[in-house]
Amino acid sequence: MSEKKTAQQILKLVGGAENVASAAHCATRLRLVLHDTSKADTKAIEELDLVKGVFTNSGQYQVIIGTGLVNRVFAAFIEAAGISEASTADVANMGVKNNPLQAAARTLSNIFVPIIPAIVASGLCMGLLGYLKTNNLIDTHNFWYFLLDMVSSSAFIILPILIGFVGAKVFGGTPILGATLGGILTHPDLVNAWSIGHGYPTTELFGFHIGLVGYQGTVFPMLIAVWFMCKVEKITHKIVPNTLDIILSPFIVLAVTGFFSLVAIGPLGRLLGTGISTGLLYLYIHAGALAGFVFGGTYSMIVITGIHQSFHAIELGLLGDPKIGVNFLLPIWSMANVAQGGACFAVIFKKRDKKVTALALPSAVSAILGITEPAIFGVNLRYMRPFIGGLIGGALGGAYVVWVKVGMTSVGLTGIPGLAIVRSQDVLHYLIGFAIAFIAAFIASFIMTPRNAKPLA
Repeated sequence: MSEKKTAQQILKLVGGAENVASAAHCATRLRLVLHDTSKADTKAIEELDLVKGVFTNSGQYQVIIGTGLVNRVFAAFIEAAGISEASTADVANMGVKNNPLQAAARTLSNIFVPIIPAIVASGLCMGLLGYLKTNNLIDTHNFWYFLLDMVSSSAFIILPILIGFVGAKVFGGTPILGATLGGILTHPDLVNAWSIGHGYPTTELFGFHIGLVGYQGTVFPMLIAVWFMCKVEKITHKIVPNTLDIILSPFIVLAVTGFFSLVAIGPLGRLLGTGISTGLLYLYIHAGALAGFVFGGTYSMIVITGIHQSFHAIELGLLGDPKIGVNFLLPIWSMANVAQGGACFAVIFKKRDKKVTALALPSAVSAILGITEPAIFGVNLRYMRPFIGGLIGGALGGAYVVWVKVGMTSVGLTGIPGLAIVRSQDVLHYLIGFAIAFIAAFIASFIMTPRNAKPLA
């Protein structure tokens, strides 16, 4: 079934366009807010060829499609429904009250999910370049080296600009002003923090020395700055007369926000980001395998809440920290995802039922490729014990990859695709962790799940 036909069928089965209050999508799912969820024929939607599962979370009716494919299905869906795209933030806020932690996590998710393709591209190129350099397969003075080096670092250098653009959309400001603010914080006149040795230039303001240091590759300074910018912009639009709004407002917004960002927000944001990265690094070094065991064993439970995408902010902070420069969290998440796939495979062998196999097999394969929602919501949670088996496998796999210090060069890719961004010296250990997580989850789920187990829903 084509993407267009699938979108039309989904629209029909959720009760038609008149039942759709709002629609958006994330990396893998259509995220719909329906006027009346009871009108949706969930069972029929789950039987569509391109649909990997359906569940309701925080007032959203979410249809799991898969990475890449969801974009095309969504485009056809809003065309068929005759509606415009809403931001994921708008959808998340409709019909449900989130607690502050959930709200913050969803906001971070809405900002960083659109940025992932650029980060993945740079990360893949960084991995390729590292492999070529390690094996002396490229001359560091030729054109191709310089091209690959620029591609591998570009997204991280302009990360504040990307965050500024998307963040302004999420916080209700003007995206182009957000991007410009990111440009201010990465201006060539500001020394790149990555290249600072001993000391950096300063300028004096009211007797205080202000460091002329840029924020290339940083996350939290720009997050706080663009949030502040949107607040300033809303106030400015209320104060400035309409006739002068298009002229004065952008100037006031950038001047005020730029001043406070360089003087206060930037340094405080950098301190926050450094504190988080340093704290995680301390746990990584001193708690070691225990930290991997706990993180790997709880990650799939966090996926259920839908706020796991917010971790990208922390992962990018690790990559952007000159003292760390590697993502040591993503291998743990990858082990947890693979483990849910192993648990899902166990259900196939234990149940030996054609209908169960038809659902569980593609779900298990999907989990091994890094998309766990079909396995978690479609199979493992329905029988519960396989989900617990997956947690066990994730804990053991997570403990191993932390013990041997597996690192990745980007965000967003797990499972088999994650091999593309694993550091070349860590590939073997990644595969060993992969096997530990999968096999442990399979065995635990096979033992715990009765052959006559009935689905909970």
